[in-house]
Amino acid sequence: MAWTRGAVARRFGNPDDQLGSVNDPRTFEEFEVRWNEKWIYRDPHGAGYDRVVLWRRYDLIGVWRVSADGAWEPEEL
Repeated sequence: MAWTRGAVARRFGNPDDQLGSVNDPRTFEEFEVRWNEKWIYRDPHGAGYDRVVLWRRYDLIGVWRVSADGAWEPEEL
């Protein structure tokens, strides 16, 4: 399955917060990947972690779980 923006939104819902945008030319680097848009889901379902989805333009870079202590763990889709 191709993980389009719509497919990710259907899977996880609308993000609680967003940094950057698909048309933002600035890029950032986290987790050794470059991205220009970050979707943030604050503690989905009281799970004890935040979920972060990173995009580079229309391409999904990956999904991570961010624990309260700041540790990042890749999440399988």
